[in-house]
Amino acid sequence: MNLCGESQRMLMIDGTGPFFRFTKKKRINWSKIPFSDLETENDLRAEVANKVPEDFAKFAAKARALGYNAVTLDDVAHLVVDKCYPTPLREKLSAYRRLYAELFEIAKANGLSVFITMDIMFFNDALRRKLRKNRQRTLRWLNECLERLFAEFASIAGVIMRFGETDGVDVTGDFRSELWLRSPHEARQFLRSLLPTFERYSRLMVFRTWCVGAFKIGDLTWNQERFAEVFEGVDSPSLVISCKYGESDFFRYLPLNPLFTTSRHKKVIEFQARREYEGFGAYPSFIGWDTEDYLNQLGANANVIGMSVWCQTGGWGKRRQLTFVRNSSVWVELNTFVLARLWQGSTCEQAIEEFSRESMPQVPTRVLVDFLRRSDIVIKDLLYIRELAERQLYFRRLRLPPQLYVFWDRIIIDEMVRSVLVCLVQDKEQALEEAKAAFEELQTMTAMAEEHGIPKKGLKLQLATFEILLAAREYFFRPNDEAVQSRLRELKTNYQLRYKRHYAVLLNFDQSAVHKIPLRWLIPVVVRERSRYRVVDQVLTVRLLGLLYPLAHRFRSRLGPKFASKQAMGLEVLLK
Repeated sequence: MNLCGESQRMLMIDGTGPFFRFTKKKRINWSKIPFSDLETENDLRAEVANKVPEDFAKFAAKARALGYNAVTLDDVAHLVVDKCYPTPLREKLSAYRRLYAELFEIAKANGLSVFITMDIMFFNDALRRKLRKNRQRTLRWLNECLERLFAEFASIAGVIMRFGETDGVDVTGDFRSELWLRSPHEARQFLRSLLPTFERYSRLMVFRTWCVGAFKIGDLTWNQERFAEVFEGVDSPSLVISCKYGESDFFRYLPLNPLFTTSRHKKVIEFQARREYEGFGAYPSFIGWDTEDYLNQLGANANVIGMSVWCQTGGWGKRRQLTFVRNSSVWVELNTFVLARLWQGSTCEQAIEEFSRESMPQVPTRVLVDFLRRSDIVIKDLLYIRELAERQLYFRRLRLPPQLYVFWDRIIIDEMVRSVLVCLVQDKEQALEEAKAAFEELQTMTAMAEEHGIPKKGLKLQLATFEILLAAREYFFRPNDEAVQSRLRELKTNYQLRYKRHYAVLLNFDQSAVHKIPLRWLIPVVVRERSRYRVVDQVLTVRLLGLLYPLAHRFRSRLGPKFASKQAMGLEVLLK
């Protein structure tokens, strides 16, 4: 399959699930395959080599049956061997190459093209000594690696490049990535250096615009001027630009990313079926209508040649559900199915009807549609605060997420969050009423599931979780009340006893430090409501706060909640 052809429409799905069976950590980093959990010193664990192909074959057959024609796997670093590597690492990488060769054959047999992910740039001690921080030397080395990769693995259709995010601080293993492209000029140089190799081997470079606000290129996710600085005049049949559907991460309430209409480059739009900020598939979090709206806005945009669906990857959480492989979530499967059908031209309700007929034949379509409509309200009005989520807020180069106190599988209920929300939300009574009405909708959904045979898995957990969110709304927007605090403590205790894979509920009602911070004055200065930078942003938040990064890095464990310094890249990255 020649995916460089202009007429080819890609429907991509991430195939990393089979690799997560072997991790024993309490909370899993789902951002990349946990390579260190799969290995011995110089080989792969025997059960990995045996079980991964079996699980991947099951996954590939299911993905192809849904209409997906491409699969993504991590990563280039584990498929190229360099003479400078120590012998045990070279032997281990040879074992990975044998395993991946088997996976590539399985993908080919199922009609799936293979895309390999890559961080720009990955390093280890041997590579650092060899490349000596020399940019040109590194580009030459990377070109050589890609040439060998393409020559040795004909099944690889392309490489998906992640430049604006690195491995989480909790990642261990033989390679670690870092933010290597720090300016538009460096990104253009990178593209011009590597694209000829992709063209020569008729492969695609899928360059992701996602970044987390670090360095001069840190607003490429949403900034059309920065986009032009990087891509204008960089024309290649091998270049595809991949953008998330909105200006932030996989949240609700985001307008369609303006980058899709910024240039005539071929583009891919990214969606997430397994919602990392909305329960990881533990409970209903349907995105069909939102996705349909985004695709309708795109219309017949010929430049958008593909959709990339994340059914497994993303976030930090305790859930152990592997989509289509083991303990699979019906709610993730529903999103994955509907996303495919929407890309293929169905309406959302047509897709729901087909899913109902195939996977829930006992449930009348009208009932399932009603159930999912209600679930949409529950997520948007109780997991999110509608007034806050509808505001477009920016800090430095980052479009702030529309959800500020539920992150991955943690609910943060403390005085600092309360003080921020009091400043940002004007109609507090409306926020309370929306939350109460949404919780009633969730109770109705539970009754509907009981009556009509809709899968009930996860609904009890959702009820218990969202009862805490409802009580949190009272705490945030009512006068400080000891009774509400006591109720939250009681709900948390009972919740943790009942559910093993629960959200972590972080309670802190200490007011002593918060009242010293003039938030009503500070927030309007550092947070803006339009994407365009103000003078105060250019002088204060971008330049002066950037000078504080070394200090912030030193005291990273004291910035925000403790988990933020142990996961992702750490909050201090926002100041780079």
